[in-house]
Amino acid sequence: MTGRTSNIEIDDLTVAFDRRPAVHHLSGRFAAGSLTAIVGPNGAGKSTLLKTIVGILRPDAGRIALGLMSAADLAYLPQQAELDRSFPITVADTVALGLWHRIGVLRGLDRELAGRVEGALAAVGLGGLGRAAIGHLSVGQLQRVLFARLVLQDARAILLDEPFAAVDAKTTADLLAIVQRWHGEGRTVVAVLHDLDQVRKHFPETLLLAREPVAWGRTAEALAPENLERARRLAEGWSDPGALPPGKVVALPRRQRQR
Repeated sequence: MTGRTSNIEIDDLTVAFDRRPAVHHLSGRFAAGSLTAIVGPNGAGKSTLLKTIVGILRPDAGRIALGLMSAADLAYLPQQAELDRSFPITVADTVALGLWHRIGVLRGLDRELAGRVEGALAAVGLGGLGRAAIGHLSVGQLQRVLFARLVLQDARAILLDEPFAAVDAKTTADLLAIVQRWHGEGRTVVAVLHDLDQVRKHFPETLLLAREPVAWGRTAEALAPENLERARRLAEGWSDPGALPPGKVVALPRRQRQR
């Protein structure tokens, strides 16, 4: 690891689809070396926020600053539902994609790189499975493969979208141990999660999001009953989200934020 900062600064961010806000008026910071959960109701903008940070989506207003980091310093794990498991690719080749920023997409695996891939697979409990097709893996095995790719990528900041969804308890425990190791190494880790007990036990910081920020800070305070109730009430109002006027993406009322 290097000494470069891995702060992720968010300044009055708004992201909208068809002029309907998915995230709006969000400001705050994922501090370097922090371990943060993003929680909130379905449709709260959690995945949208991660995709905007990594550049898949563009902000409609506000900005995201990565400090001294570049895109190569970010690692992103999407939801499994977004992956095409029918694509004919092996486990080893999937993991090796974690190196594409450094070696390009056309270079084959030499002995040194193949050893690194096998080491990453061993770190997630899948040693010797490199030749298997990803389409033949269980949900839990595939998630281990995707974590092995993150291990190989060796990024300063790691963004995880529902990393433990639909995986068994043993896999979840093993992957949580990897997340804790990343945190111990000083990496910035941000994860979208739904299990609040899991968040309270393993994640020191939490952003409670309901399209707008409800609370962002120490987990015990962010997940206080009054904050969870406020997030629920906000979600109940989404049946009529109110499209923004044409060309007025940022013309939204700023609510009082709780910190």
